[in-house]
Amino acid sequence: QVQLVESGGGLVQAGGSLRLSCAASGRTFIIYDMGWFRQAPGKEREFVEAISRSGGSTAYADSVKGRFTISRDNAKNTVYLQMNSLKPEDTAVYYCAARRLTPSSTSDEGSYDYWGQGTQVTVSS
Repeated sequence: QVQLVESGGGLVQAGGSLRLSCAASGRTFIIYDMGWFRQAPGKEREFVEAISRSGGSTAYADSVKGRFTISRDNAKNTVYLQMNSLKPEDTAVYYCAARRLTPSSTSDEGSYDYWGQGTQVTVSS
């Protein structure tokens, strides 16, 4: 069982930056791939970025390429999402997620076993 708690969301102007954190409970953090997803009002949840359990491999959505960076610190049981050059269309609730197995692409939200409660990010124009 893993519990995930996101933090770091808030209100920022377009062009600004935020860093989201997701702290995981338990001692087995390293065995999980981690992902960030987001859901804007009236839209379906979508994949943002993911990182392998070792941190050696990452994947990202085209919409955040060159602006967002995922990283993890296994010693601190934490995964981060550094978001730069934020745009109003990045406004959403951001969720972190963890998966033990890798049955499909890292962008497949159905393959994730555990989810955080989400943190709101609002980008004003």
